[in-house]
Amino acid sequence: MKFNIPEFDQLIRTRRSVFPKDYTGEIVGQEIILRMLENANWAPTHKLTEPWRFVVFAGDGLKKLAAFQGECYKKVTKRDGTFKEERYQGLLTKPMQSSHIIAIGMKRDALKSVPEVEEIGAVFCAVENMYLTAAAHQIGCYLSTGGITYFDEAKGFFGLEGEDRLLGFLHVGVPKAWPTEGRRKSLNEKVKWVTNE
Repeated sequence: MKFNIPEFDQLIRTRRSVFPKDYTGEIVGQEIILRMLENANWAPTHKLTEPWRFVVFAGDGLKKLAAFQGECYKKVTKRDGTFKEERYQGLLTKPMQSSHIIAIGMKRDALKSVPEVEEIGAVFCAVENMYLTAAAHQIGCYLSTGGITYFDEAKGFFGLEGEDRLLGFLHVGVPKAWPTEGRRKSLNEKVKWVTNE
C-alpha cells in the first residue's frame, strides 16, 4: 500500500481550528460526519479498550444540547457562586452556529486495564482523526473544553457515569474561508536526540 506522503504532510500542517462564528450556516453532509466518526474509531487504543464515546447533535438536537448545557451551567454555578450571565447566554445560543456538535466522552474500562491517562490519550487521538478527516473535506472543526465539560452533573446526559469523563465538544461547520497559515515554534526547541554518537 502506497500513500501520497507530501499530501499527507500538507493535510496535517494545514489543519486548523475554525471557530463556529466563522461558519457559513450550511449543513455538513451526513456522509462526512459518518466518515469522521469511522476514522475516529480507528484511533490507537491500548489493550483495545476503545474508550471513545460520541454523541452527535444536529438540527433540533442542537437546541436540546443548548437548553441542557445552559440549565446545567446555571444550576452548578449558582450553587458555587461563579455564575456569569454572558457565559450562560452563550451556552444557550452558540450551539446553533454549528452544523453538528459531537460531544466527546471517555468510557472508563471497568477492569482498569490501563491507566486513565492512556484512555484519555486514546480519545484525543480519535478527535485528531476527526479533525484531519474534516480538514481533508475542507470542513471546519473546533474542540471546545469550556462550559459544562468538566461538570460531573453533566455526564448522565451524554450516557456517561462513574469514572467516565466528558472531555469536550467538537463543533463542526462549513468555514466561510480557510484560516490563514499556522504558526509553530522550531522543532529544535522541543526535541532532544539521544544517540550513540
